Amino acid sequence: MELQYSELDKDIRVIKLIGRMDIFGVGQIETKFAGYCAGNNTCVIVDLSGVDYFASIGIRLLMLTAKSVRSRGGKIVTLNPIPEVQSVLEITGIPAIIPIYSHLESAETVLLAK
Repeated sequence: MELQYSELDKDIRVIKLIGRMDIFGVGQIETKFAGYCAGNNTCVIVDLSGVDYFASIGIRLLMLTAKSVRSRGGKIVTLNPIPEVQSVLEITGIPAIIPIYSHLESAETVLLAK
């Protein structure tokens, strides 16, 4: 599992995940992922376009991180999951807590809205 981090204008953090979100993959990126999502009023886009498999431990990581970000006044969204991953996210109810967007501009607009 690979994690790439970048920042956009207005302090929006982008975390691109590449690989399999299984027990091994999550173990490789969990600490860095949580660190990049830390802080108050954090805006995070999690780019899932490079994730080809999403297990329950990946769902757990997203949910715990989303709760942590929101408890500190921040927002988190996901971007561009492949259809198989999006199906897993939808079945588990993730979009009700962490919205899914297919365009970076839409994700940015939502994060910057008060």
